[in-house]
Amino acid sequence: MGDIAFTGQTSLLLVFILALLVIGVIFYFKTYFKRKSSQDLAELYKDHEWSSPLEARNKYPDVNGFRFSRPIFLFGMATALAATLFAFSWTSYDSKIVIPEGALEWDEEIEIEPPRTAEPPPPPPPPPPPVIEEVPEEEIEEEDEPVFVDQDVTEEDVVEEVVVEEEAPPPPPPPPPPPPEEPEIFKVVEQMPRFPGCENVSGSDKDKENCAKEKMLQYIYKNLKYPAIARENGVEGMTVLQFVVSEDGSVKDINVVRDIGAGCGDAAKKVVEGMNRLPQKWTPGKQRGRPVKVLYTLPVKFKLE
Repeated sequence: MGDIAFTGQTSLLLVFILALLVIGVIFYFKTYFKRKSSQDLAELYKDHEWSSPLEARNKYPDVNGFRFSRPIFLFGMATALAATLFAFSWTSYDSKIVIPEGALEWDEEIEIEPPRTAEPPPPPPPPPPPVIEEVPEEEIEEEDEPVFVDQDVTEEDVVEEVVVEEEAPPPPPPPPPPPPEEPEIFKVVEQMPRFPGCENVSGSDKDKENCAKEKMLQYIYKNLKYPAIARENGVEGMTVLQFVVSEDGSVKDINVVRDIGAGCGDAAKKVVEGMNRLPQKWTPGKQRGRPVKVLYTLPVKFKLE
């Protein structure tokens, strides 16, 4: 006999039916004892001969609930066993993830320059040229002629030597600090970045890379929501995104480099943005054993079922 398994909805339905059955049994006994107690049992058993004087000392047999103790006990045991069976047979099934064929393949080479870092501010604009105002001739005032003083030196004049003290020029200002060097963004490295979830898998780096690709496809097509406008208009095709996997494994600078429209590019971008909310980050790419930034290209295929 195979294992018994129920989905969550089926198990809840069976428990609900079992609860209705218990309520029905309780209601039946309540109605039965109420009907019996309304009868004149003293008149009914007036001439009855009892086999023992203790047989009807407290209650008449018609309203004696202890007569049903055995069937009620067996019914309770069966109910508890059935509820336990339903609880242990509750099986949750993972939703089926449909990954399109050739999900990571595309036919064109996409060339795009890496995301630029912060650019220097533009130079200030040149100062405006001076405005030359023309002065009317009437307003030109004649200046007084200068008075010339005789500065001839004779042999009898004593000329004192003027000593001029030369001040040392101020030191030149220090050169501005060099701008911080932005880490280089690689396109191909010795060890490409990997989607989380496969670092504990035994095997070579190639095996871990294949496992990471499979995990990434499962994550993408499990969380990807086909836009309603694209579904209504039958839009299908390949959307391509590029993003940077930084040294700490976080995903940054997400760009849609090929969009088929109808909201598909934005839908794929939201899925990639959600990678930063996963419990684990990407395994960063490495060049010469050092974590580096890597530009990652990801195709996302939209296909109607």
